Parts: sequence; C-alpha cells; structure tokens
Amino acid sequence: MGDRRINRYINKIYEIVTRNRRKKRTGWILKHATLKKCVFAVILISIILMVLYWKRINTPYLAHFIQKSTRPEPNIRCGLMNGPRILKDHGHKTEAQLRSYPKVLVFVETAFSKLGREIAELLVHTRIKYKVEVAGKSLPVLTNLDKGRYGVIVFENFSKYLEMDNWNRELLDKYCREYLVGIIGFIPPNEETYVGSQLKGFPLFIHTNLRLKDAALNPSSQILRLTRAGETAWGELPGNDWTVFQANHSTYEPLEWAHKNDYFKPTEGEIRTPLATVLQDHGLFDNIQRVIFGSGLKFWLHRLLFLDSLSYLSHGQLSLSLDRMFLVDIDDIFVGEVGTRLKADDVKALIDTQSRIQAMVPGFKFNLGFSGKYFHHGNSEEDEGDDLILENIDKFMWFSHMWNHLQPHLYDNLTLLMEDMMLNKNFAKQKGIPVDSGYSVAPHHSGVYPVHEILYTAWKKVWNIRVTSTEEYPHLRPARLRRGFIHRNIMVLPRQTCGLFTHTMMIDKYPGGRMKLDESIQGGELFQTIVYNPINIFMTHMSNYGNDRLGLYTFESVIKFIRCWTNIHLTSAPPLQVAEAYFKLYPSEVDPVWGNPCLDMRHQKIWSKNKSCDSLPKFLVIGPQKTGTTALYTFLSLHPAIASNTPSTDTFEEIQFFNAHNYLRGLDWYMNFFPVDVNSTTKYYFEKSATYFDGELVPRRVHSLLPYAKLITILISPAKRAYSWYEHIKAHGDPSANNYTFNQVITASDTAPKPLRDLRNRCLNPGKYAQHLERWLTYFAPQNLHIIDGEVLKSNPVEVMNEMQKFLKITPFMNYTEHLRFDSKKGFYCQVKNNRPKCLGRSKGRHYPPMDEKSQKFLQRYYVSHNTALVKMMKRIGIRTVPNWLKDDLSDNVA
Repeated sequence: MGDRRINRYINKIYEIVTRNRRKKRTGWILKHATLKKCVFAVILISIILMVLYWKRINTPYLAHFIQKSTRPEPNIRCGLMNGPRILKDHGHKTEAQLRSYPKVLVFVETAFSKLGREIAELLVHTRIKYKVEVAGKSLPVLTNLDKGRYGVIVFENFSKYLEMDNWNRELLDKYCREYLVGIIGFIPPNEETYVGSQLKGFPLFIHTNLRLKDAALNPSSQILRLTRAGETAWGELPGNDWTVFQANHSTYEPLEWAHKNDYFKPTEGEIRTPLATVLQDHGLFDNIQRVIFGSGLKFWLHRLLFLDSLSYLSHGQLSLSLDRMFLVDIDDIFVGEVGTRLKADDVKALIDTQSRIQAMVPGFKFNLGFSGKYFHHGNSEEDEGDDLILENIDKFMWFSHMWNHLQPHLYDNLTLLMEDMMLNKNFAKQKGIPVDSGYSVAPHHSGVYPVHEILYTAWKKVWNIRVTSTEEYPHLRPARLRRGFIHRNIMVLPRQTCGLFTHTMMIDKYPGGRMKLDESIQGGELFQTIVYNPINIFMTHMSNYGNDRLGLYTFESVIKFIRCWTNIHLTSAPPLQVAEAYFKLYPSEVDPVWGNPCLDMRHQKIWSKNKSCDSLPKFLVIGPQKTGTTALYTFLSLHPAIASNTPSTDTFEEIQFFNAHNYLRGLDWYMNFFPVDVNSTTKYYFEKSATYFDGELVPRRVHSLLPYAKLITILISPAKRAYSWYEHIKAHGDPSANNYTFNQVITASDTAPKPLRDLRNRCLNPGKYAQHLERWLTYFAPQNLHIIDGEVLKSNPVEVMNEMQKFLKITPFMNYTEHLRFDSKKGFYCQVKNNRPKCLGRSKGRHYPPMDEKSQKFLQRYYVSHNTALVKMMKRIGIRTVPNWLKDDLSDNVA
C-alpha cells in the first residue's frame, strides 16, 4: 500500500516536470524564432544602406543622413587662438658686428644619410644658402679674407663634433668664437641605451632610446620667433629612440619638453617631471652658443625649432619673414558630373566658411575659376547651387578657365582659341562676373609650361592676362623646387597642391583616410608648405567643396593650426598683387630657364602635338670666337647625317639663343630653327654659336634644355685669339678699335672710358679658358666635352674630323680626305666642290700684321696663371696631350 502510494507520487511529479519542460521548450523555440527574424532584419537593412551608399542613390533624407555622419568639421582648438597675439622683439638681430655670410655649413655622415638629406631639403625649401660637407679628417675652408664663410654650423650627428681630433676641434671652436657663429647638433639614434651618460667635455648628461609623448615649448625662450609657445602637442611622439638631457650648468635651458610614454597613469598626487628634448646652450660654459636636438626632423615641431635656431644663432641673418600671402583658387566652377557639383547648402557653407577665414586672414576671398559652357549641367539641386553662386558674385574673386574646359595645347589655331575664350568672356559679361582680374589658369596647366605660344597671345588679346600660375615649372616634383618666371609680360607664379584633387570628395575615400589628411594639416605637408613659402597659391577644385566639403575643412583647419603654433601673419590679396609681391621678393626668377619637355612625361602630355623631340640639337660648338669655329661648322655640314640649324636673318649661321635676348623668345622660337623633315637622312642636329663659350648663364641654360648634349670647343693661344678679335672688329669699323692701338686696349685700366673697357674685356676675358670650362664642367661631365686644338684643325683637319666623329659616335663614318683640300693661296684647308677647293669668304682667314712684342710679353704674363690652370684641368679630366701652343705660351721665351 505504502509502496503503491509512493509510486503514484513519483509518477505525478514526473508528469509535472515533463509538462514544464515542454512549455519551456516551446517558449525557447518561439523566442529563438523571434531573434532570428530580428537578426535577419538588421542584416537586410544594413545591406540596403550599403547598396544605397555605394551607388550614391539620390534619396534626399538618406543622403543627408550619410553626409551628417561622415562630413568632417574643423576641430582645431587652442587656448591662444582668440587671445592676444603677443610677440616679443624676436627679430634676433643684435648689435654685434657680424663678420660672417648668411650661409649654413652642414656636416653629414655620408652623402646619402637620411637626416642630412632632410636638412638640405628644408634649407632648399626655405631658400637658405648652404653647403654640405661629409664629416671627415679635415675641415673645409672657413674664412674668405676677413669674413667667415658660414653663419651657422650644423652637425647631422653631434657625436662627430664631440669626437673631432684636438686640432680640428680647436680650429672650429676658435672660428665660432671669433666670428660669433653658433652650432646646431642632432643626437643620433643609437643601438646602445645610455642612462645618465655624460657628453664628452660638457656638463651635460643624456638618456637615450626613450618613447615620449605630449611635447610643449618653453615660452620664455629667446629662440622662439617663428614658433609659438603655449600649446601642447598631445599624443605619442614619432619614434622610440629619443634622447633627453639633464644639465649640470646654468648655460643650458630647455627649449622643448616632453613626457615619458610608459603607458602608466600617474598615481593620485604624483607629479611627473617633463624631460628636456631640445636644449639651448647659451655659451656660458665655453663662449659658443648651441642648440642640441634629442631627435631628428621626423617630429614636425622640430622643423620649426630648427628654423628658429638658425635665425637665433645667425643673429637674424637667416631669419624668415613672418608674413605669408595666401590665395585659394577653386578651379572648374560649373564643371563636373551630376553628383559632384555644388548644391545650395554647399554654396552657403562656402560663404560662411569664407567669413570665418576672413576673421583670421585679412582680405581673404575664394578665387573662382569658371567654364561657362557647363552652367546648369547638373540636377535640379545642383542648378540651384549654380544660381546661388551667381547671386553672390561680389563675395568672391573670379578668373577665367577655358569655356569648354579644353586644354589649350590642343589648339593649333590662334583664331579658334580666341573664339572659345570670347565665349567664356561673353558668358561672364552676361552673368555679371568680373572680367578684369588679369588672372587666368589653363585646365591641367596646359600651355603655361611647357609654353604654348598661342595661349599667351590669346590671353593677352582676349582677357589682357597679366598673371597665371602652374605647378609644372620647372617640374611638378619636388614641390620645394617650384618657381616662377615671366614670359611675354605674363607673370607665372608657382602653384601649390594641398592634397585635394578632382576626385577627392569624400573623407572615407581620401587616400589614407582622415588621419592622413589631418596629419598633413597638423604639422605635415600642407602646414609646412605655408610655413616655408612666403607666397602660396593653392589649387583646388569645385568638387572639393561639395559632398564632404573637404576643401572647407582643410583650409579652415590649417589656418587655425598655424595660428595655434606659429607667429605667422597670414594675409590675402588679388592675384595681380600677389604676383607683384612675389617678383619683388624673388627678382632673380624673372627670366625663365627652359627645360626639355621630352624628359618629363607630364610635360609631354601637355605639349603641343606639332612639336617633336627630334627638333633639338644633339651637340653644340660653343666657341670661343676667332678660333676656327666657322671652319668647323662648314666641315660638319658636309656630313650627310649631320645638319645645322637654318640661318638666322640677324646672326647668320649662329642662333645665339642661350646667351642673348633671343633666349627670352622661348623654346618654340629656338626649335623653329630645326625643322624636322621625315624624308631627311639627318640624324644629328647641331648648332654653332661661338659666344656661348664664356657666357655666364649659358652652361646652366644649355644643361636645362639639353642635359645630354655633347660640347665641342676649339682652343688656340689666348694671346693670338685676343689679337685676332681686335683686328676682326677693327676691320668691321669698330670705333674703339680704330681709335686705340691693340696695346692700349689690352692694358686699359678700370677708369678708362666704358667703350674701351668693354673692348678690353671682349679681347681678354674669353681667353681665360680654364675659368670658363670649369663653369661648363659644373653642369656637364668631362665625357661630354671635346677640346680641339685649333692649330691642328688648321694644319690637319681630317685627323680632327675623324676624332670628332668617334667622340660623337656618328654613323655612317665619313672619310674627310675626299672632301677637304689645302688651298695654298688661303693657307688653310677648304671643302672640295666640283673637284676644286671652295673656301670661306674674304672675311675668313685674313692675314693681319704681326702683334707687337710689347703686347706679346704683356699677354704672356697676363695669361700665365690661366694657362697653368688649363693644363691642370686638362690632366684632371683625362687629356694627357698638352697642345704645342700651350707649351709655347708657358715657356720663358717669346717667339
């Protein structure tokens, strides 16, 4: 009975438990099904959002939502930006009597060391003169008469200074004390970690290989001028090999501090001592002022401190101006595909941002470049944006792009180019856009450089253009070498890029993301571009101001960052004023230096199609005058594979391009002398201009256009050449030559009348052969230079021509024996025509009365040092055979 009752109770409990399990299981199944539905719904919605985002579906609400979540807003904050901008008298100029030149001597470990290269690039960018010297056993010459050659000395590796041998160290330190020259040094990374290690000979200790964060500046430092103290560069500093300093003398003062980056938060009440990362040595210990950096230039702030250190240690001689002119061009207004153009909200944002920038940059206005053909080519919202721009014409500056956005170098017809420009001008007048800015920019900088002459002509006639800009002169990269020039009275300014291009519209598609853009703004490339260049014209595009409005974000942010960290004073002005300021600052850039478009792929793409790389000479006969260059020109022209330029109406067979006013006529003018004939057998163009030899600017100009050209020069006795020149111009009726004897000319003093001094110089200066050849060898390798003995050319031209063909690697090889014959009446070789010698005209090969003995002796003494230098130079470049005339001129006896 009891057992039966117990079994009944057990069965009942089992039923209850089973029933509850069924209920729970059913509830779990229901809940699980609901969860599955939720997850599926979330995934589906995510997929839909992604598809809409990537395909850019024009759903107003969704598009607004996406833009709101991605569009960056300027987030530069600093305590001093809106406060008073206090700047002490930090001109760094002193009462000291300075006896050194404003030039920097940079000691590097090797010619290829990274930090040394960065220092040199920074000096180039800021146009500070410098010389690089590999640190070795001896010092370069430090003085020139009673002046020091260098105002500051920089050691890429400060250890090289510390470890100098006693003789050189004492010599260098004495120079620094005597000429008030300071030293900048960088502590290099070291595999070994030092803790409390003393720098050799100084009461200064270092700790190395540290990771640091949160850098700040010493606001009381007299070095700070360009750089502004008061802020902290939060976050990790680049690298894990920092050196910090601990001083044991009052001569040392920290310029920059940072904190150790040990990832541990300080405990409550703990105060962490900042560590000195850049140190100023006031010179109280050994009377030499120094600045020592605990790391290189990877940290952007060190670049500013380096420039300030140069200024301070040079007593203001190497100071950069604190004034910067700033202009932002927006190209392609009205140009762009649907979805990339400005809407009304974008235009309002443009105006609002411009107002905020104007509060920081006096005179600032965005400069809008328009192509009228594409007005109202967007969707309805974008067309409203076009209309709103025109409703606010007076709020902006304006310049003309091309009507149809076509590259000008594609036009070969001036009339067609002018007609298209007139369409844009008429559009502007119809819409009330100003047409008198005097500024224009060609699409893709086409036709500006390399120069397309009809573009400059059309600009002048249609728009009266006086200013343009390009990023292509002399080349796009490196940007630090961009320069300006003036051509046909149009000022061409260097244009800078800011990291934004036509396709840069969305922050999530920016190369490297927002972090990369912010890096450029906050101490990186864009920030440094403004710091280094006193005048900045930035290229942007309309598409940069729609969508995520990266143009607005970029410029408002970088201006704020500059105000936080520098004492730079930014202003803006119309392009014409900017151009005038630029060439006032850099007058040496007025004349261009023409480069070879065939050697730059970008330049080839924006070069006229009717130009050919074959229309440039392969070699030049550079002179000097009265050495036989015309005879050589004649002999070369006999070769079937060689052709010279077509004759000039003014200078006959000589173009005289590289050393005269002709150079400013441009590359097109020069190339027209070398017409390409596809049916011709000519393989080698050359030109002969005997005045090239001693032209001061000529070697640089030639190398820029023809860097691989071969050079041929003919040398005779410089005394004989001087006398021949005198007799030549006397025969042509020169007044000075007819009024003065040869001896009076060559012995004329510097107080003589100018015409007489000019004649003296033209007689004597070309004969300083070594001096002029060294200038050519600065730009060309010795293997590109062929020196002909003028006496051998006269006595045995066949041998000379054979040697020259080998030098030029001319094919086919020509046997000149059959083409040259000695003419006994003339006394030299002439070309053979119809089996008879045909010689040059009467003006060539004249017989002059012999030079007087007094002049001969004077010239032998005058040229002895120059001839000696010529012998040394010839041996150095591998010419072992010294010409007989040179031996005779250096002998004691006068023939």
